[in-house]
Amino acid sequence: MFAAPDPGRVRLRNAARAVLGVGLAVAVSHLATGSIGATIAGGLTALLALFTVTDARVRDQAVTTAWLPVVGVPVLALATALHGLPLARDAAFLGVVFAGVYARRWGPRGQALGIFGFMMFFMAQFLHAVPEGLAELYAAMALALAASSLVRFGLWCWERRLPQVLAPAPFAARGLERPTTRQAFQNTFACALALGVGHLVSDQRWYWAVGTAWWIFVNTASRGETLVRGFRRVVGTVAGIAAGLVVAVPLHGAPAPTAALVALCVFGIFYTAAPSYSWMMFFVTVMASLLYGLLGVLHPGLLLLRFEQTLVGAAASALAVALVLPVTTHAATDAWIRRAMLAVRHCTAESARRLAGEASADPAPYVAELELLLARVRVSLAPLLHPLSPLRARKERARQVTAHLDDCVRQARGLAEVAADPDASHDARLTAACQRVETALRALLPAAEAPASATGLGLAAPQHHPGAERALAHLHDLERAVAGLAGPVLSSPRSPLPEG
Repeated sequence: MFAAPDPGRVRLRNAARAVLGVGLAVAVSHLATGSIGATIAGGLTALLALFTVTDARVRDQAVTTAWLPVVGVPVLALATALHGLPLARDAAFLGVVFAGVYARRWGPRGQALGIFGFMMFFMAQFLHAVPEGLAELYAAMALALAASSLVRFGLWCWERRLPQVLAPAPFAARGLERPTTRQAFQNTFACALALGVGHLVSDQRWYWAVGTAWWIFVNTASRGETLVRGFRRVVGTVAGIAAGLVVAVPLHGAPAPTAALVALCVFGIFYTAAPSYSWMMFFVTVMASLLYGLLGVLHPGLLLLRFEQTLVGAAASALAVALVLPVTTHAATDAWIRRAMLAVRHCTAESARRLAGEASADPAPYVAELELLLARVRVSLAPLLHPLSPLRARKERARQVTAHLDDCVRQARGLAEVAADPDASHDARLTAACQRVETALRALLPAAEAPASATGLGLAAPQHHPGAERALAHLHDLERAVAGLAGPVLSSPRSPLPEG
């Protein structure tokens, strides 16, 4: 896990910056309030601000961070006001769940604000917050946001220009077919079920089940993705509970070692979040155990209860994706593959135009989009590629799709590099090669989405330039990769693939 690729050391820098930002927020919150509860609230606020705000540009990150208290302040007030009214509190919590998921339709900013609102309500349950303590919590929130922003936008600031990939056409629909609307109903159903069963398991810690059901739906798009995420959450939680029994329980909330271990957990959460959800949940669970130690309520039975509530939340999520507006893994993956094929088409066409002498043609953005789409296809196929998946034919199909798309990305990237060479000229043989790629693409796409022919690009007369030779080689390999996708993409997902 810790040897996973980290291009530009982005994960390492992000994790180190998070430790500094959360540590500063905890320090100023504790100095200002002197309250353990407010200090924990400040640390959690800073962690959420650094973790959930993922806009591509620094300026957009600052705007989203400034909006966090606009959502957090009223939600926290509502949660504390309803502390003694269980039915109203539970109804309000489900309302926050629905609104928080629905807000994802507004992109990274909507997702960050939705998560922050949910977690403020969750935090109020975690701390058993009442209206009398609201002023301290507000002070901790404000100080924590200021401290984490000082680190993020002042002491340790860097621009992350990440192109955004939009949802594929089948999911960018209206009404209940819109992914955010569908997930809002699914997640609310899952949280309502988790809330009800969680109350039966424990009338004091029921919110753990709700938190599990909520987080399992973050960044998932299909039934399979949600089930795998739930499984990984349970695995990470079990490992974290085992570590908590060994590490957190014997500490009895001793401040200095607890603070050091919490800092280590913050680093682990940020460093492992992208490559492994199970490892991230391991660190989250250990950190929660340490925080309960600080509050003086940690004991082995509490950790067992956390495991039970995690199972409740995971089971509620599984039922929700099976019963409420389900989207199969095949449908979700098929949509992402079609988007990837369109990106291949755009990349090929732009490269051909660039080689033909059009200086304004630029395939680089389409290569970047294709790489992001490949990553999204991998996420969508993860349930089928999981070691415990019993669906052998579909697992082999998923493996072939991934291999051929890998090759598509590799050849598209090479073709774009050749096209970027100002000395590379065009060879008329590329016309035929581009048309063969287009033909292979049209076979994979529905008629409404099939790309137009590459003919009429204004290609020059035959010239045997080294750049053209390299481009031709990339196009031939790209044609083979696209043709290789025909078998796994066009055949029935449940039928075995032909050998050879």
